[in-house]
Amino acid sequence: MRLKDKVAIITGAANGIGFAAAKRFAEEGAKVVIADFNEAEGVMRQTELNEEGYDVIFVQVDVSNKDSVGMMVEQVVSTFGTVDILINNAGITRDAMLTKMKQEDFQQVLDVNLTGVFNCTQAVAPFMIDQGKGKIVSTSSVSGVYGNVGQTNYAAAKAAIIGMTKTWAKELGRKGINVNAVAPGFTETNMVATVPEKVVEAMKASIPMQRLGKPEDIANAYLYLASNESDYVNGIVLHVDGGIMM
Repeated sequence: MRLKDKVAIITGAANGIGFAAAKRFAEEGAKVVIADFNEAEGVMRQTELNEEGYDVIFVQVDVSNKDSVGMMVEQVVSTFGTVDILINNAGITRDAMLTKMKQEDFQQVLDVNLTGVFNCTQAVAPFMIDQGKGKIVSTSSVSGVYGNVGQTNYAAAKAAIIGMTKTWAKELGRKGINVNAVAPGFTETNMVATVPEKVVEAMKASIPMQRLGKPEDIANAYLYLASNESDYVNGIVLHVDGGIMM
C-alpha cells in the first residue's frame, strides 16, 4: 500500500473531488481525516468508509477560521499522533462578472479558497517540521493560470495558491517537506452540475481529450504527490485537465 499508516487530512472531503481522494487514500492504507464544514455529509461519508473497513474520521472545520483549523489539527494529532499529509482541497465558487460581483462574494471565496489554504498549512507545518518530513498538496485550477470569465474571485485565489506553493516549497523543502499544487481542469463536480448543458458541451469541445475530468482523475494526482513516489518533486503545479493548457 502506497500510504500505509500515513495520517492524511483532506479538506472539503465530504463530497466531490475531496471524497474521491479520501476513499482513494483509505484504499492505499492511510488514516484519513475528512475535514469539512458540512457535518451531516461528513458524518455520512465517515460512516460509509468505516463500514468498508477503512480507518477514517470526520472533523468539522471552517478552514477560513484560524481557531477552527487549530482545533481540528489538535483533534487529529490527539487521535493519530501526527499529520503526514495535508490536501488543501476545500473550495467554493461565487461567480459573477466584475461589474456585478458583490464584495461579500469576492471576500468569501478568498476566505475559503485562499486564507483556508494558509490556515491549514500553517497549522500542520510545525508537526511536519518536527518529524522532518511531510507532503502538502494544494488545489489550484486552470482558472488560476489563464483566468476565466466571471471568476475574478476564484481565479485570484487559485493563482495566489500557486505563488504560496512555490514559496512554501522553498521554505519547507529544506525541512524534508514536499509542497506542490494540482490544477484541475473542468471536472464533473457539483460546481459543474449547475452549468447549462450547452456550456458543458462547449467545455468538452475545447479539451483535447473531449471529456470532462472525473473526481478520481484528480484524486490520483493527489495520491501521487502524497506518496513516496514523489519524494523529489517539489514546487510544481501538476495540470490534470485533459490537455486544455497545452
